[in-house]
Amino acid sequence: MNINEYEFYNKLANWSFDNINYISENFTDWIYEDEVLKHSNVNSKILDLGTAAGEKVLKKFPECSEILGTDFSEEMIKNANINLAQSGRKNIKFRVMNNLKMNTPDNYFDLVTARHTVIAPKQIYKTLKFGGYLIVRGVDKLDCWELKRMFKTGQSFYDKKPISLIDYEAILDANFRNVELIPLHVIEYYETKEDLYALLLKVPILNNISKNHNETFERISIENDIFDKYVANNTTEKGIKLIRRYYGIVAQK
Repeated sequence: MNINEYEFYNKLANWSFDNINYISENFTDWIYEDEVLKHSNVNSKILDLGTAAGEKVLKKFPECSEILGTDFSEEMIKNANINLAQSGRKNIKFRVMNNLKMNTPDNYFDLVTARHTVIAPKQIYKTLKFGGYLIVRGVDKLDCWELKRMFKTGQSFYDKKPISLIDYEAILDANFRNVELIPLHVIEYYETKEDLYALLLKVPILNNISKNHNETFERISIENDIFDKYVANNTTEKGIKLIRRYYGIVAQK
């Protein structure tokens, strides 16, 4: 089934994984939330792109002068404002915005963050103050590669260039300086096959979506025989293993 990306995330309405039981082992000394803390202070103004229902902002972002979280899904932002009211946090606002058609003020933010979302580096450059930072955490082409190969499809499966390199080059072309690209290696262990299945329903790992053609994507059904074979091949004492390939980028205006 072909589905509009907006429809998919609007229906999803949150980016919480609290009901999925898994543990993670990080093999790279780079943590997204630590980078946010490192590049902000009590006076910082932060823009969080693709904020979903605000889960990361509300739980992990520091107290500072101002935080604006944006997402193109109205349902995500609706839930973000509900979560905000329950959190008691101050100086945080959420609103609907398309990352590729940004309408934030020029030279305003000290830090722009983007986690697992599309970005427009030239627009981000305009909204940052001089000396401000951009922090990106993304999902790379080889993420869950064994699983994608078994299903013969998946996020960026047909892209010729890794997503990390596409973002890295676009950020360089936007005139950012001190641009660092960091490969992130993570292994996740899911407690049960139901937990892993819930993840695959929640996120577009197995959907035929391209970095260059992301307006629509194919929402596939998960074939039980292939899924069961993967589970059998990757069951360990720690749980069902899933090898993740992320990337981090830090850049300065």
